Amino acid sequence: MLRDSFVLNIESATRSVETPAPALAKGVARLKVGGDDDDDQGVSSGAESVDITPAVTPKRRIDVAAEYSSHQKSRETLNLVVVGHVDAGKSTLMGHLLYALGQVNERTMKKFERDAEKIGKGSFAFAWVLDETDEERSRGVTMDIATSAFATQHRKFTLLDAPGHRDFVPNMISGASRADVAILVVDASTGGFESGFDGNGQTREHAILIRSLGVRQLVVAVNKLDVIEWSETRYLEITGRLLDFLTGCGYLKEDVRFAPVSGLKGVNLAHRVTADNTPELAAWYRDAGGIGKTGPCLVDLIDTFTMPERPVSKPFRLAVTDFFKGGTFSSANSVSVTGRISQGNVQLGEQIVMVPGGEHGVVKAIDVDFVSEEWAVAGDSVVLLIQGLDIQHISVGSVVCTPERPIQCTARFEVQLVVFDPPVPITNGFPGLLHIQSLNVPAVVHRIIETFDQRSGEVLKRRPRHIRKGATARVEIVTETPVCLELFKDSKELGRIMLRKNGETIAAGIVTAIFSR
Repeated sequence: MLRDSFVLNIESATRSVETPAPALAKGVARLKVGGDDDDDQGVSSGAESVDITPAVTPKRRIDVAAEYSSHQKSRETLNLVVVGHVDAGKSTLMGHLLYALGQVNERTMKKFERDAEKIGKGSFAFAWVLDETDEERSRGVTMDIATSAFATQHRKFTLLDAPGHRDFVPNMISGASRADVAILVVDASTGGFESGFDGNGQTREHAILIRSLGVRQLVVAVNKLDVIEWSETRYLEITGRLLDFLTGCGYLKEDVRFAPVSGLKGVNLAHRVTADNTPELAAWYRDAGGIGKTGPCLVDLIDTFTMPERPVSKPFRLAVTDFFKGGTFSSANSVSVTGRISQGNVQLGEQIVMVPGGEHGVVKAIDVDFVSEEWAVAGDSVVLLIQGLDIQHISVGSVVCTPERPIQCTARFEVQLVVFDPPVPITNGFPGLLHIQSLNVPAVVHRIIETFDQRSGEVLKRRPRHIRKGATARVEIVTETPVCLELFKDSKELGRIMLRKNGETIAAGIVTAIFSR
């Protein structure tokens, strides 16, 4: 397939689009972007206006940006997603890593082992650290995003264990959309790597998806190498094929590292191997920078991930991934919402607005990675207890915003689209399922405006009849219901979309214009 070698580096291909300034008074509408091919200018279907009222100033205000700057080192957290083909051993590997780091106590681990043995799945005990539901444990398949937290010597992480089965790719996209960095787990056993990498395996799709969602730094865990006696030949074969593929997807060579591991046995996870405990691996896995020293373990590699810049001073945005009644200091009219702060900051007592809907509320409690805090900033995975909201008016995909500058909500927008390998060419009226953060909604490619060269930006054809695989195009998309989004130039997280059809990811894009009523 062409997408296997297609360079997916959509940021570098962003074409300049002149857009008007957003309306910040009572409307969150945006004017139509002009251009030779823009018919029916200034018309929209479904853009929502939110009634904006001044926020109530709390009695005690914190300068969150200044607080974050002074406590940045202690508050920096990376969101780490673990992806890979089904049965690559992701949950077992990460469960064993959490155990090795002391995040799971001995008593709990023994209970998992006994319970797993009772149902004849003794080898799944470490996976149960993250796979918590009865269905996941009985089937031995991760179905939803599992969340945990851990720390290394220099970094703190929020762990997102994503499902590998193709039936649960929407859940995987939901988790990956919150990630800064990733671990790609591959099965090194005979035939195992090939089943995930060749044909319709999820190794390829997951790698493309997380790159499309903005992940740049990647560690590849070559798992189950113990099954083939720590074969150096097999390891080099796998890493060579993967590196060629990953650099073709837009990853930089220096941002991709590899580690041979055994998730089941816990080898090379939290501690480097030695000639005493794993002589077969220690014989050839050497540190390039140290004479006579074995190579880095998995923790060593993720400990070197660099921190991205956090947009803590931008208007507050939190895309809701889950919500429920109750929580700390809960009351009859309070709701807890979870998600990752995309940009800005929030503090106790602050007034917010929920979009769509325009309901106002007040933040009564903030949990950051299961710890109560007075404030939180971009990049933090949080649970907010909000007073004054009706749970009936909240859904996955709603966005918690600052009332002065809420996010735009529309059913019609323009996207710069990179097409992978659709089963049929994309034409005007092509239906699909649009993914934005944790939300997925039916949508159609309403109008193909033009195709252009990704590298030079040169227009190849205006108003083409269709888009084939490998093409880059500017298209207009209409969704079944209004969605919350931003221009990519304003928010890299809230300005990305995915387009799927019949269980396949067929395109990814960035929002270049948002249309008004």
